[in-house]
Amino acid sequence: MNDETFRTIEVSDPAIAADGLSFVTVKSRALRRRADVTLYVPPVAQGVADLPIVVLLHGVYGSHWAWALKGRAHLTVARLIAQGALPPVALLMPSDGLWGDGSGYVVHADHDVEHWIVDEMPALARELVAGCSARSPLLLAGLSMGGFGALRFAGKYPRRIAAAAALSAVTDASQFDALIEESRAGWSAASADRSVLAALADGSGPRPALRIDCGLDDPYLEANRELHLELQRAGIAHHYAEAPGGHDWGYWSATLEHTLRFFGQVLHAKEDDA
Repeated sequence: MNDETFRTIEVSDPAIAADGLSFVTVKSRALRRRADVTLYVPPVAQGVADLPIVVLLHGVYGSHWAWALKGRAHLTVARLIAQGALPPVALLMPSDGLWGDGSGYVVHADHDVEHWIVDEMPALARELVAGCSARSPLLLAGLSMGGFGALRFAGKYPRRIAAAAALSAVTDASQFDALIEESRAGWSAASADRSVLAALADGSGPRPALRIDCGLDDPYLEANRELHLELQRAGIAHHYAEAPGGHDWGYWSATLEHTLRFFGQVLHAKEDDA
């Protein structure tokens, strides 16, 4: 028997309860195929108008369930809402299109992962969650490959995204070559699709609130430090943090709280300005 039937296997943590989660499969026009989303809407969100939409993007080898069933994201959201650190939100955790080991959240030759996230996630929230509307703030966060996507989208769609955050981000598409088995030949070659810095530095208008963090034992630490310095040189406002930890769920599960508190500050500020 071949012991290498599967190149990679990701398994959810059975110790994490799935209470309050919904699992949704839709046919995506952007992806031209079916795709999955894990959804969490806290009970306190009922009756809230223009409910904010938080989208969490997973990393390579993962899928829609990873943030919830490996990272406890829904439980962290519920706790922070109860504490008042985060207002009620709709939490969407989509797959990345399930291309190869990871799609990079970029446009491919035969499907569009970017608009699956930026356009179809808010549309799905409006379809499924009573409080979500065209006025609902959109906030994106992601780990590793997902951080690469979240930060690029913030640069490319600054008027549509209220805040974006990256945990242990891949900062350049070339870094995927050591991670994925497939060739990136069909990926968009636009500079904003290859480089986080290029996406964020393009244009001169206001950008969404940004947060970037990385573990001190993470292989992408130096790349994240360099991104931080380049953003400083370019005068692009952002919050940057480092903390003990590596490129793993122990770090991401803990650091997600800081990301969500950051989102809470952004949303509370919007409420105060309204």
